[in-house]
Amino acid sequence: MAGYLTTHVLDTARGCPAAGLEIELFRIDGETRTKLKSVVTNDDGRTDTQILPESEFELGEYELVFNCGAYFDACGVPAEEPRFLNVVPLRFGMSEKAHYHVPLLVSPFSYSTYRGS
Repeated sequence: MAGYLTTHVLDTARGCPAAGLEIELFRIDGETRTKLKSVVTNDDGRTDTQILPESEFELGEYELVFNCGAYFDACGVPAEEPRFLNVVPLRFGMSEKAHYHVPLLVSPFSYSTYRGS
């Protein structure tokens, strides 16, 4: 079985995919945090390609950083100072070669995630 990573973002306050949201992917190795890539969600709130394809997949600890503040700014959501949810980091482990889907459901005041399929 091939391992790879996908994600998508849903704006639960507006009831739609979060298009144009920047996501950064980091590999975590002890105290070392290495940026692997930065992508932006498409009109469906997904990335155009797997965020970590089979050819780059390695078991280990990772972090997805969702830049929600800039997304909310672009949507015209009034910002308090500082914004309650500006950057949402999700740190997780991948322990088997499988499809890992790590979505984010977000509003200006809350978020949730889960291991999807």
